[in-house]
Amino acid sequence: MARDYYDLLGISRNADQDEIKRAYRRLARKYHPDVNKEPGAEDTFKEINRAYEVLSEPEIRARYDRFGEAGVGGAAAAGYQDFGDMGGFADIFESFFSGFSGGMGQGGRRRGPTRGDDLRLDLKLDFKDAIFGGEKEIKISHLETCGTCSGSGAKPGTRPTTCGTCGGTGQVRRATRTPFGSFTQVSACPTCGGTGEVIEDRCDVCGGSGQTQETKKLKITVPAGVDNGTRLRVSGEGDAGQRGGPAGDLYVYLFVSEDATFKRDGINILSELKISYLQAILGCKLTINTVDGPVEMDVPAGTQPGTVLTLDNRGVPKLGNPVSRGDHLITVRVEIPTRMKPEERELVEKLAEVRGEQVNRGGIEGFLGGLFRG
Repeated sequence: MARDYYDLLGISRNADQDEIKRAYRRLARKYHPDVNKEPGAEDTFKEINRAYEVLSEPEIRARYDRFGEAGVGGAAAAGYQDFGDMGGFADIFESFFSGFSGGMGQGGRRRGPTRGDDLRLDLKLDFKDAIFGGEKEIKISHLETCGTCSGSGAKPGTRPTTCGTCGGTGQVRRATRTPFGSFTQVSACPTCGGTGEVIEDRCDVCGGSGQTQETKKLKITVPAGVDNGTRLRVSGEGDAGQRGGPAGDLYVYLFVSEDATFKRDGINILSELKISYLQAILGCKLTINTVDGPVEMDVPAGTQPGTVLTLDNRGVPKLGNPVSRGDHLITVRVEIPTRMKPEERELVEKLAEVRGEQVNRGGIEGFLGGLFRG
């Protein structure tokens, strides 16, 4: 059973034409197949169109109000109606979906300048290059406006001619007459592809496309603090536009290599430091590798395994604010010896005796194992 057209548009049966048009515009934008890829969206879009075609025409609406769908016959399923001077569906479609109609202008104008496509380039960075940024050279291949014909596609000294099929409009129309009016389907002209012009003498360099594939090198600036997935936009370095349209943009996606020593957690740098059990007990001063180079750091006496020591302001610069940096966080790993020289074992056993610790003589279990293997 067909849904009630008023319910379908979400309006009352007393809605005026402005309310009907507003409801249709809102729903058509939501369910247009080029916008909504969910299952059933296209069928809903067709139902919305049928409801609008009936309710936006007073005479057909009156029959629908009196007899329901049986009173409008095939009018609701006949397709897109040509509303002529009423400024109905055709105007609304152009207003909201011009981006999906291949650039066909309102009122049968031929296709005008079109923007070039955006391009993507993946760039792999070293770990430190991502932290500190810098200038990188990249190589791209994109479409550029043909320098021989200046983008017209015609051989120098000649010009495109008006398309004889569409008369220069870039559109062809197929009309069907029904008892309820004339229904027109509009599509791009198959002869000129919607441009309204035909190139008889094509440019020898670009073959009539008005564009050539070119390879070039660019230098781009990578900001300090970028990370995996950061996207940089290089304006105007995508494919060239057509018929004088602007070029698209180049988007550079960054991927950061892993480092053998450092790991990254947001704007903080992580690393590990291995020390002996004696260094952990007595403390020490060690040289630590950082992304800025070697730095001396104090390890406090009594440092426990798993302790995290912090070097302030030695992390990653904040993206967009490189003066502010994260920290370098160092996790301490205490190494317990598995083999000891006799004199070393003797000293440790004496230490255990002084501390009153119960240990296995001739081994290192007990005091050391319990203290350092947490």
